[in-house]
Amino acid sequence: MDSFTRDGLRFDVRDHAPDAPTSTTGDDAPVVVLLHGFPQDGSAYDAVVPLLTAAGARVLVPDQRGYSPGARPPGRRPYAVPELVADVVALIDAAGVEQAHVVGHDWGGAVAWAVAAREPDRVATLTVLGTPHPAAMRAGLLRGGQALRSSYVGFFQLPGVPERLLLADDGARLRQSLERAGLEPDRAARYVARMREPGALTAALAWYRALPVPGRGSTGPVEVPTTYVSARRDPFFAPASVDATARYVDGSFLRVDLDADHWLPEHRPADVAAAVLGNLR
Repeated sequence: MDSFTRDGLRFDVRDHAPDAPTSTTGDDAPVVVLLHGFPQDGSAYDAVVPLLTAAGARVLVPDQRGYSPGARPPGRRPYAVPELVADVVALIDAAGVEQAHVVGHDWGGAVAWAVAAREPDRVATLTVLGTPHPAAMRAGLLRGGQALRSSYVGFFQLPGVPERLLLADDGARLRQSLERAGLEPDRAARYVARMREPGALTAALAWYRALPVPGRGSTGPVEVPTTYVSARRDPFFAPASVDATARYVDGSFLRVDLDADHWLPEHRPADVAAAVLGNLR
């Protein structure tokens, strides 16, 4: 499978089979879904995938709504969290399985939390990289320093302004902001090149612009087995938000703390794979 569709939108997906037959491969191979963040795409997990397939997992890595060229609807409402959740469920359906092990980083982490909360029957386990539970983030905005760390969100929600500033001079400001956050220049350049595609950055920013859409609900507690990997040097998530996350998991919960920066899939692939596989067992 190299793509799946939902409501007339076409999503690109990398479908990686298990490397070799084991007791968990074939039709019984666990299916792992890896959800990327902003402004990345599925290639963020390139170093993680072979570690999972070597362990007998089938791995699905979609370019999510707004990141797949065939899935960039106009406006902000199509990017509200319920739509992002439904995209993941459609991917699981397209894979022909009832459940998947869902993994998410950055914005993909927020989506992963929401999928587990809203569609628990479709999630075998949950592994979240960096992103605190959305309710913990909301609490942190009022106290605990999260408001300062999330101050960029208000800028991203401005109509048209971020696109003009971030994409000026061949995307220099966006590239520089990624590098300041610890991403290597070559990786930053690759992600910026994708964001320079027609409509790509506007679609990616629509995730932020959809946040205040009223009446769309919030993410509640999750009950599926959950591993939460926090990065001590992540500049975007306050320690108070990280610490509060456990309150919103009613099922089994394991927290793994890494001395790492924000870019866990790219910089700590072995630790990410170990967390995912540990949750599978």
